[in-house]
Amino acid sequence: MSTLLIFASSAMVVALIFYSIGVFGEKMSGTIQFKHLMFFVGGLVFDTIGTTLMNRIATQDGDSTFGLHQVTGGAALVLMAFHFLWAVWVYNKGDEKAKHQFHKFSLGVWTLWVISFVLGILLGVGVIS
Repeated sequence: MSTLLIFASSAMVVALIFYSIGVFGEKMSGTIQFKHLMFFVGGLVFDTIGTTLMNRIATQDGDSTFGLHQVTGGAALVLMAFHFLWAVWVYNKGDEKAKHQFHKFSLGVWTLWVISFVLGILLGVGVIS
């Protein structure tokens, strides 16, 4: 396993941990708090790092195909960025109802992200191609 793959995989796992803590912490608390914003942005940053490194690996290996994993991963990354920006807005300007309902969107984005994460693992170990 290459060093680049180890860093990329590690970044994705850290992204999963941060994003999961943010999403489920916000759901369990019943409202969005500043600490959740920090976990959201941490997940976004590490996902971006991991995605960039994985893309570099695929390009070097000549495997830069465009498939379901790339579609779900790209959509999840864009939605994570939108999710973070909306979270900041809701935290700063949203009413209490918006703060208490924010988790519904969070869970949807998290689910798409996890699907892409699992697809990447399955592709990486050769279960799917």
